Amino acid sequence: MEVVFAALVGLFFAAAIYLMLSKFSIRIMLGIAILGNAVNLLLFTAGRITPEVPPIIPQGASTLDLAAANPLPQALILTAIVISFSFLAFLLVLTYRAYQDLKTDNTGEMLAAEPDERPLPPLGY
Repeated sequence: MEVVFAALVGLFFAAAIYLMLSKFSIRIMLGIAILGNAVNLLLFTAGRITPEVPPIIPQGASTLDLAAANPLPQALILTAIVISFSFLAFLLVLTYRAYQDLKTDNTGEMLAAEPDERPLPPLGY
């Protein structure tokens, strides 16, 4: 089962790198989202997929005798999901604002375009 997940992680990383090398900002954002999912799946695979017992040690048992699930990768994945979602939301707002101002999502045209001289509207605080 780990071989299948390792191949899937490799496929996710390849697709993410391909999309992030694009010149369109929407594709770059999708590549970043896929990269976050690839890292999450990598952490999940590294934490052993085999069905193990919960990490509860019975009275009198040695910790070396038990094959328990590792809770650390699960905690890392939950943290990575929250961080990647907030980062993706920030990139979405940033890309939308750039598209509003420059009327394109092509990064080459964004570099060549002159921004409007009008002041930015208030944020509405």
